[in-house]
Amino acid sequence: MMGERRVQQEALFYQFSLERHVPEKHLLRSIDRFVELDGLRQELAPFYSEIGRPSVDPELLIRMLIVGYCFGIRSERRLCEEVHLNLAYRWFCGLGLDGEVPDHSTFSKNRHGRFRDSDLLRRLFETVLQRCIDEGLVGGEGFAVDASLIQADASDRTRVEGAAGLPPDAAGRAVEQYLAVLDDAVFGAATEVTPKFIAPADPAARWTAAHRGPAFFAYSNNYLIDVENAIIVDVEATTAIRQAEVLAAKRMVERSIEGFDLYPAKLIGDTAYGSAEMLNWLVNEHGIEPHIPVFDKSHRSDGTFSRDDFAYDHKRDCYICPAGKQLRQRQKIYRVPRPFVDEDGMMRYHASKLDCMVCSLKPRCCPNVPARKILRSIHEGARDVAREIAKTEAYRSSRCQRKKVEMLFAHLKRILKLDRLRLRGPNGARDEFHLAATAQNLRKLAKLIPMSAPVAAT
Repeated sequence: MMGERRVQQEALFYQFSLERHVPEKHLLRSIDRFVELDGLRQELAPFYSEIGRPSVDPELLIRMLIVGYCFGIRSERRLCEEVHLNLAYRWFCGLGLDGEVPDHSTFSKNRHGRFRDSDLLRRLFETVLQRCIDEGLVGGEGFAVDASLIQADASDRTRVEGAAGLPPDAAGRAVEQYLAVLDDAVFGAATEVTPKFIAPADPAARWTAAHRGPAFFAYSNNYLIDVENAIIVDVEATTAIRQAEVLAAKRMVERSIEGFDLYPAKLIGDTAYGSAEMLNWLVNEHGIEPHIPVFDKSHRSDGTFSRDDFAYDHKRDCYICPAGKQLRQRQKIYRVPRPFVDEDGMMRYHASKLDCMVCSLKPRCCPNVPARKILRSIHEGARDVAREIAKTEAYRSSRCQRKKVEMLFAHLKRILKLDRLRLRGPNGARDEFHLAATAQNLRKLAKLIPMSAPVAAT
């Protein structure tokens, strides 16, 4: 028989416990164990006045942001609505049933003021990272580094020619931030090449077609992770070009060493980090094994001998060609001495013209020039170390471990919905990347550190 809804008189009193209402296996219960904000409140204290009307609790704002980035809620206006309606969110934020949710504009005011002035979001990330270290999730033996393009909040319809520069009437917070980082090596000073287009709304974003599809304005999100449990050890926002990403990798490794005493035995990366200078920085300056493919353009595809076909003699400092002849740095004496190393850090080894002209292998060696020439980097020793590591079984394992950082980027874009930035300017990108990395580490903590079973009442 079909039932019928019966209208009853509302009760005058309710016995409702928000604590009991949130399930024991809810993600926020697991995350709440690792959110420690007492130290952050102390750091923020100097940025508040001792008089006047009490402000919104900064811990409430941070907890709401953690909810938003953990569950992919990209709009702060919608975040306020979700926290107002969702009881689990209310419990995590400490609002109770009748606590008032702050207005969405409060986030913007604090972000552009106290949060950035105190570098709060960076401190929040480091606090969660320290908890990961304390829980034994960071081994510190092997790190992996990579970068991923995140689309900027800038339309290509309003783009202007890069050679023309910014329009005279361009103004705003993002423009001010762009002018402030013109000399920063990971933004304006990363390259002297003028970008093809500039976005007046966010001029620090880089026009790129790195995905081999339609070009767009983007920033690079750089991750340095510990490969044992894929914990994010550091994060850096840069312009979307390779030179900036390499410098960001150096900064992140140095910060992990200085700030957390995490000295990796090896660094895993792709060919973008395989330049001679980067490999030398790893091998000779820090003693870190580069599990990185060497960035090398010496291989020839026209059937002639490549540089690998020439043997280098360290004792005599010369190359031996397949015919047994020597290639040396200086074949003749100039009136004005010429440097052995050019501005790109390359040394040139020349064969004798007399040897090459009568050589039977000339058609396979240098058919279009009188004599063969070979370039050798001043950091070739570090490149050789990387080549030898690439032949080991450990290197093959590292190739598989590198996928962990790629999986983090996939999780970032598909689960946390950070495939496009909502904030503009270098500081906006930095804030979003720090919050997203914090959320990913918190979710990892919740997954790997199980909650203790509740004790049954006797």
